[in-house]
Amino acid sequence: MSIKEIIFLVEEDPEGGYTARALGYSIFTEAETLKELKESIKDAIKCHFDKDEEIPKIVRLHIVKEETFAYA
Repeated sequence: MSIKEIIFLVEEDPEGGYTARALGYSIFTEAETLKELKESIKDAIKCHFDKDEEIPKIVRLHIVKEETFAYA
């Protein structure tokens, strides 16, 4: 039975670029831009799953942006 969707948690890397980690799978990748990250995610997914029919048809990105401000 193939899964229909895979979710990635995307975060800005403090050193620049972005990282992506799949929820529920041991898939991790990184890239300089969001466009490059999407291609890296596709490559990582293809490497992770043995058969093309196992690859999820939908990739959902949860993009998290951390921001800090002073409360004064």
